[in-house]
Amino acid sequence: MKTVQICLDSIDKVKSFVNAITTFDAEFDLISGRYVIDAKSIMGIFSLDLSKPITLNIHSETDTDAIMAAIKPFIVE
Repeated sequence: MKTVQICLDSIDKVKSFVNAITTFDAEFDLISGRYVIDAKSIMGIFSLDLSKPITLNIHSETDTDAIMAAIKPFIVE
C-alpha cells in the first residue's frame, strides 16, 4: 500500500482524478478525518471537505509507478 496527499479543489479536478484512477484494477481509499470513502466514487468524494488536502491510500502491488504517473497532477508536494 502507498499513501499520498492529494488536492481536489475543483469539480474538474475531481472528474479528472476519478477518470484517471478508474483505468486501474486496484483499490483506492480517500481519508478525510474519520471518513473513508472509495476514491472511484464521485458522489463519495463530494461528501468530503475538499478545501484541504486529502489522504489517498493506493492498494496495489504491481501498477504503482503507472498509478503515480496518472495522479501526479493531484499530488500535494
